Amino acid sequence: MNLHHLHKKNQSEWVFTESELVDFLFTHLEQYGDPREDIQACLDFALERNSGLGGFVIVAEEDKQILGLTIINHTGMKRYIPSNILVYIAVDNQARGRGIGRKIMETALPLCQGGVALHVEPDNPAKHLYENIGFTNKYLEMRWNPQN
Repeated sequence: MNLHHLHKKNQSEWVFTESELVDFLFTHLEQYGDPREDIQACLDFALERNSGLGGFVIVAEEDKQILGLTIINHTGMKRYIPSNILVYIAVDNQARGRGIGRKIMETALPLCQGGVALHVEPDNPAKHLYENIGFTNKYLEMRWNPQN
């Protein structure tokens, strides 16, 4: 298995297209996912498009097949809000249980300048991975949306 660190400055060297990354997340996030356009907007933010602050992608692949990936975005904040947010992470349904998610996380976290936040549903099995790596649940997140 190979791990690739993708970011704005090495985009010409990427092994996979943006649409392959977005489609992978759309498929393998399953019930915890978002629409393709939201995933693309997250990738755009990581690539510093549309006023995005930047970030990066870690892709695990084997034989030119994506096994898993994460997108981490910079928040532009420090101390009171973590400097980074892990927006998406997914592992191929057929490759789960091989430690790929952990390897992606262990590769991504040292690349972050500052802390990392993530959102996880209480019933998401990945919650145990996050806790084992050292993530803690500091707050209950609440959201207000003017469109509701």
